[in-house]
Amino acid sequence: MANHQATKKDVRQVSKRRERNRYQGKTTRNAIRDLRAITDAAEAAGKLGDVVSMVDKLAKNGIIHKNKAANLKSALAKKLNAMAVK
Repeated sequence: MANHQATKKDVRQVSKRRERNRYQGKTTRNAIRDLRAITDAAEAAGKLGDVVSMVDKLAKNGIIHKNKAANLKSALAKKLNAMAVK
């Protein structure tokens, strides 16, 4: 690592961003896991909006790709719709 003020600052900034991104990503993955574990369609429908919002925020901030966000939301909606049919 270069011994310059700007480089040291950049290292600090990148470290903060990485921690924030890891926290947001892990929180969203846990929410998706919890949503998939729900067996009641009404309860799942209530939580779907919150999870979709979290996924959209990850995509907006560049933590995940927009296509991955779309695939996740689609898969969750398909699961919810299949649950509602039963």
